[in-house]
Amino acid sequence: MSNRWGIPKEVEEVVIKRDQHCVYCDILFTESDHSRKTKRTWEHIINDIHINGPDNIALCCGSCNASKGNKILSEWLESNYCLKKGIMKNSVASVVKAHLEKGCDQ
Repeated sequence: MSNRWGIPKEVEEVVIKRDQHCVYCDILFTESDHSRKTKRTWEHIINDIHINGPDNIALCCGSCNASKGNKILSEWLESNYCLKKGIMKNSVASVVKAHLEKGCDQ
């Protein structure tokens, strides 16, 4: 069984347990606050909806998700949005760093 984005339930459970903060800006998610700044959203680190394992699926805040959209990760990290928020290659979560280190950020 998978969710509406095609993410298998077992992957969803792993990611929810792992990602308590946005994998990009590190903001803590809150369930009670409906602000997109603290609301968790599903993210394909590499923009391929067919790659649905825990190494490519993450949780990020709505703001980062809207900004990244379907941009290439390394290019997005150089955007004005990331510069303003202090999001850098060395500040992102380890699941994101793994893609950058492998050069797999398409």
